[in-house]
Amino acid sequence: MAIEVIILVVTFLIFLGLGLPVAWSIGLSTLLTMLVSIDSIPAFTTVAQRMATGLDSFALLAIPFFVLSGQIMNQGGIANRLIAFAKALVGSFPGGLAYVNIIGAMLFGAISGSAAAAASAIGGILGPRMEKEGYPREFGAAINITSATTGLIIPPSNILIVYSLASGGASITALFLAGYIPGIITGLVLMAVAAYWAKKKNYPTGSRTTFRDLILKFFDALPSLFLLVVVIGGIVTGIFTATEASGVAVLYTFVLSLIYGEMNKERFFDIFIKSILTTSIVLLLIGTSMSMSWVMAYADIPQSFSEALLQLSDNKFVILLIINLILLFIGVFMDMTPAVLIFTPIFLPVVKDLGMDPIHFGIVMVLNLCIGLCTPPVGSVLFVGVGVAKTSIQKVIKPLLPLFVAMLLVLILVTYIPQLSLWLPNVFGY
Repeated sequence: MAIEVIILVVTFLIFLGLGLPVAWSIGLSTLLTMLVSIDSIPAFTTVAQRMATGLDSFALLAIPFFVLSGQIMNQGGIANRLIAFAKALVGSFPGGLAYVNIIGAMLFGAISGSAAAAASAIGGILGPRMEKEGYPREFGAAINITSATTGLIIPPSNILIVYSLASGGASITALFLAGYIPGIITGLVLMAVAAYWAKKKNYPTGSRTTFRDLILKFFDALPSLFLLVVVIGGIVTGIFTATEASGVAVLYTFVLSLIYGEMNKERFFDIFIKSILTTSIVLLLIGTSMSMSWVMAYADIPQSFSEALLQLSDNKFVILLIINLILLFIGVFMDMTPAVLIFTPIFLPVVKDLGMDPIHFGIVMVLNLCIGLCTPPVGSVLFVGVGVAKTSIQKVIKPLLPLFVAMLLVLILVTYIPQLSLWLPNVFGY
């Protein structure tokens, strides 16, 4: 096993250091590991087969559809209405636009299932407005970056679908239900940090919204909000599967964008191109990650790692702390999708031996890796948020630090209080 681990890790780090994309680094390091240390199996054929087999899943069809619905939301006028409702709801509080950003990201991310899309849409709309009203650009970017990740916890979430695949079939419906409370808690804790900084720095207060205006904004956003009821309600009640729900989401958002009058042929063509590019990147990551997972399983790496980890301690709290620290480190250097696919087979047997529910662990893992999306050097949401805000990573790091602490606090709570994740699935019988 030792030689396979050394070759796999060293070649992967070398390829990353050379600037190769993560998917190519994973695929090439897997291929080289097989060529050097597993000469009894045809490497090229096996890697190709495992990539194809890894993508041969009905559940994965949901990903391109949810990506497409998120793009339609971004350019079809839906994001604007969600932001307007959030502003009417909390915009009159001190630092109100920061709350608007967080609530808008929670709503948009929950409907689109994409943190990058939420950071781009919400940051693009609110960033200039926050700066105009006196908020530091870096503060607005930090709020936007961290709050965008809540859409990966609050369903529907593409990464929870990926975890279901990596875990060997954990219920997608149960995972979706399990994400609500941790996702909402994350948003509330981020709002608490924003409130503290708003009071300390004396950030501006927006004009008070009248009750009539609040009702008007609510009804204007209601068709967009109703998508959550349609998608999640349909899945929970068994009317359709998560994959079928993604198709419904595309149809619903497309019709809604036509009703809003913000969709035309040129914009729709651009949406399709962006969706194809995003989906291609995600699926290539999934394919190469599945081939790496197979090589690791062939070399008994997960089993050996599990045994070694359990020998360190038989204390559940200590083992979970170690796993969280490892995942936090991994999240800094690896994108979320390959991290879930590669490390779920390694850690899941360990936590199962400790009596941890796979649904609970899935939420912990995703919540943990969400922090990595906000950190350099590979944090995709960090780069999107910084790019939208037209600032630099160096300037954003300082206002990000207290928000990181808040997200770590939520991670600890969710890790050691299982019912935060499992209560809703239990209520609905999953």
